[in-house]
Amino acid sequence: MQEDFLHYLWRHKKFEVSNLKTSGNDTLSILSVGTHNLNSGPDFFNAQLKIDNQLWAGNVEIHLKSSDWYVHSHESDANYDNVILHVVWEHDTEVFRKNNSAIPTLELKHYVSKTALNNYEKLFSKSQKWINCENEFKNIDDFIIKNWLERLYLERLEIKAEVINTLLFESKNNWEAVLFKMLAKNFGLKVNGDAFLSMADSIDFTIIRKLQSSQNSLEALFFGQAGLLEEDIQDAYYLMLVKDYQFLAHKFKLKNQTVMPVQFFRLRPPNFPTIRLSQLASLYHLSQNLFSKIIEIDTLNEFYELFGLATSTYWESHYTFGKESKSLKKPLTKSFINLLLINTIIPIKFSYANKIGQTIDNEVITLIQQIPSETNAIIDKFESLKPISASALQSQGLIQLKNEYCTKNKCLQCAIGSVILTGNH
Repeated sequence: MQEDFLHYLWRHKKFEVSNLKTSGNDTLSILSVGTHNLNSGPDFFNAQLKIDNQLWAGNVEIHLKSSDWYVHSHESDANYDNVILHVVWEHDTEVFRKNNSAIPTLELKHYVSKTALNNYEKLFSKSQKWINCENEFKNIDDFIIKNWLERLYLERLEIKAEVINTLLFESKNNWEAVLFKMLAKNFGLKVNGDAFLSMADSIDFTIIRKLQSSQNSLEALFFGQAGLLEEDIQDAYYLMLVKDYQFLAHKFKLKNQTVMPVQFFRLRPPNFPTIRLSQLASLYHLSQNLFSKIIEIDTLNEFYELFGLATSTYWESHYTFGKESKSLKKPLTKSFINLLLINTIIPIKFSYANKIGQTIDNEVITLIQQIPSETNAIIDKFESLKPISASALQSQGLIQLKNEYCTKNKCLQCAIGSVILTGNH
């Protein structure tokens, strides 16, 4: 048994709370369990209790055994002087304050149902499972799962907002520069995301503003900083970009030694870094004040229209420099725009609203629910347990659930785990 289980039982009062008795046979009533403390010190602050008709206000400490009080040397720690109740699973010794007065003890094992214990042991059994509750997941009510996934999606947005806040600090509150870096990273997808971000980091956004009137100049800048203009290729467009980049590098004192190399290996041609960088250049050539535009618009169709762009003409008949291919336009697909919305646009809108004191949770939920569910190994596995992911809201929530709860065995902080433990599913 984990001590976290006892924290869960106490926090949610998941035990028989009527007719409670301390180990000294005093009647005990819980008026407030207090505030869960996740830092050092007692486990719950500012609890309110009635012990034998005497009102108490103070802290609660929780252990598997009473003797753990001494194992952890609490008797010599002033932070524990205000503990008014010791909650344990097994009471094996009396615990005293510095003034030698006994701390009342509640032995929980007498008040927890066998059902809750059996469900706990089943949930945390040692058998190899993808997630602890995979046998029970299909039986959980859809309403409970969907409400939890909505909360998890907003939790995931908060984590993404922290990344954005860091970029914002580094860029001295330049939202356009932050947007550019986030977009660059996501244009690179998983394989080249970090390389594209390092490329964006190497360019002061004021340079992009100065070059936006020329698609060729932006391509020369992006390709050059990404290290894609360093080979001996006899191709007219390539040689023009090399010349343009050499001029830009000298004019703006550009350096790209710290930029990570891009990868072509195991990528489908439409995702080659050459294609994605040309599309990124097109976006900034065609859209002035891009940040203001994404803040203003809020419908899916408006975003599809804003990002409805393709590569420059050269890349219609090429995937790499100097090797001609069948000519066709290479626009951003709706599925790619959806990824930009999920990973960049919505987090940016959410972060900006928070910064200016607005709450746009409902608008964000409405938009993300219009985007189809993602498909990946995590989503596919959850879908095999129970079809639940109807939109990107659910797929993002499921990713958060797996990575931050299931993998970390945080079932006791999970709404689904709570339902399983109480046997209400």
